[in-house]
Amino acid sequence: MTAHLITGAGSGIGQALARRLADRGDELWLWARDDDRARQLAERFPGARTLAGDLGQPDRLAAALDGQPLPDRLDSLLHVAGVVELGAVGDLTPAVWQETLAANLVAPAELTRLLLPRLRAARGHVVFVNSGAGLAAHPRWSAYAASKHGLRALADALRGEEREHGLRVTTVYPGRTATPMQEKVHRQEGKDYDPSRWVTPEAVAQTVLTALDLPRGSEITDLSVRPGG
Repeated sequence: MTAHLITGAGSGIGQALARRLADRGDELWLWARDDDRARQLAERFPGARTLAGDLGQPDRLAAALDGQPLPDRLDSLLHVAGVVELGAVGDLTPAVWQETLAANLVAPAELTRLLLPRLRAARGHVVFVNSGAGLAAHPRWSAYAASKHGLRALADALRGEEREHGLRVTTVYPGRTATPMQEKVHRQEGKDYDPSRWVTPEAVAQTVLTALDLPRGSEITDLSVRPGG
């Protein structure tokens, strides 16, 4: 059975992706911040396995994994979780920068490092759900965009390093997507939130599945998804 580990499965894109993979009978390992969140995910996705660890503290992820059961091999690692805090460069504090970079960049790097042996065993696939902000930075988006530009660099370096092990690496760049995070962004921007204007989480999930299901010997490296008619 194909095994996937997903971060951010509690809502939005990660939840849509977990549902699609569960519906087709794949084995799910869902990452949660703590044991309470893990129990909630287990109830929402019967049959799924859970792992707990705070992505906001990447230096503790190795310890968090100790003593938790892991799959012997992992067909995909799907990095979906993330945080966002808007603000002008002149206003953002070091705490905001550190929180954003830790959750959005350092944690994916560390989780990938820790799980590489299992991914190599399956000649697996790492997918980074990035953002349009990973391609272009706009005013008040500096910390988030910097973390996502770094995530793109991480993916590109990993792809070159792991090619000899048969690992595939894909970055997906969604435009604005109708998720709880997007609702928070609109509040920070002082704008009304209309989810019908934006990409659906299901559409992004379908994009990720397209990359995962590509026949062996081919690889989608980068793929953008935008709202359309």
